Amino acid sequence: MRKVLTACLLLMSVAVWAQNEKQQNEFDMTAQIRPRAEYRNGALSPRSEGEVPAYFIYNRARLSMEYRRHDLSMKISGQHVGVWGQSPQVDKKGDARLALNEAWAKLNFGAGFFAQLGRQTLSYDDERILGGLDWNVAGRYHDALKLGYAAGKHQLHLILAFNQNDEKTIGGTYYKDGGQPYKNMETLWYHYKSGKQDFNASLLFINLGLETGTEEDARTRYLQTMGTYLTYQPGRWNLSGALYYQGGKNKTNRSVTAYMWNLRAQYNLNERWNFMAASDYLSGNKPGGKKFKAFDPLYGTHHKFYGGMDYFYASNFAAGFNPGLWDNQLGVGFKPCSKVGLSLNYHYFATTAKVESAGKKYDKGLGSELDFQLDVTVMKDVKLSAGYSFMAGSKTMDIVKGGDHKCWQDWGWLSLNINPKVLFVKW
Repeated sequence: MRKVLTACLLLMSVAVWAQNEKQQNEFDMTAQIRPRAEYRNGALSPRSEGEVPAYFIYNRARLSMEYRRHDLSMKISGQHVGVWGQSPQVDKKGDARLALNEAWAKLNFGAGFFAQLGRQTLSYDDERILGGLDWNVAGRYHDALKLGYAAGKHQLHLILAFNQNDEKTIGGTYYKDGGQPYKNMETLWYHYKSGKQDFNASLLFINLGLETGTEEDARTRYLQTMGTYLTYQPGRWNLSGALYYQGGKNKTNRSVTAYMWNLRAQYNLNERWNFMAASDYLSGNKPGGKKFKAFDPLYGTHHKFYGGMDYFYASNFAAGFNPGLWDNQLGVGFKPCSKVGLSLNYHYFATTAKVESAGKKYDKGLGSELDFQLDVTVMKDVKLSAGYSFMAGSKTMDIVKGGDHKCWQDWGWLSLNINPKVLFVKW
């Protein structure tokens, strides 16, 4: 909490200085309390016979402060995340789960140019490759410098990051696991938005430096991801599609040739009903292949796309398997009134590569998942959400994820999101 109070004092100091400069200034503070109770009986990975369900309550407590004027903005956000009961009643040593999740400054140079540096969210397009992962209790953040330009229909961002585990004295080029998952990153994102706002197109290129080896014999492997994301909204339709290619080398020094594509169509019948169909295809590894052909969706919000039970990419495949995924979806949304929304989505999962184990070949079908969600606006700044999912897996699911497909696999959750703006000052 001392970090949060210090950050508050720093922002107030900036505000006083800015007031002396007689510029238009804004300062706001938002708070969030978000507990989420979960029942897990086969979430993330299928359970085996005899394994009993798990119950717990996750919680996020966040305090965010932001200062803005025409040429400068700053945001500092602190949060405490964890499970109810993790912290002792009397805690003399402090809690390691209290940390700054965001701390950045943005400098606006005029004519559409800006620079944003510090710990920040990188959320682009539909969050398939780079996303904020807000579903996770902690979220996802990067330490980076973002250089940008925006004018009319065009936006261009260049993101640069270089990571170390700690300060160095001499040498120190080796970056081991434990902090950010990459040593360096260079990302270029371009976005075009049509004047009518019914067509949008993005181009994305990411170069990742992945460190392997030892401190005495370190090697950096470079993995490239590139592709496009398109949206089109004619009338009552919301259409989108994405195509990405991945090349270079991974941490194991294997040459990578992988790809993914996505198509999604939603029809809004009226203000209450909408219907959706989608297909996501991510290439996978064939047994014994020389090249690594499994696409890695990197730092996206995977929970948003591949089923609520998070069997794919939000959690790992079983050891030795990365067979890709073909996820075909059908969904329906219903809004009986302005404060209540319901959705029901069906997924059919299959691998995209052949699956073999102990010399035996298996069918590519993995099974079906059904996700139900209810959202209720209780009052201003307070939202109640609940969900229930179950998975009917196959024998192939046992091979690539573990567990026993003959056992009932389900998951349920209940969340209350309280997120008010507690202070706003303009002068």
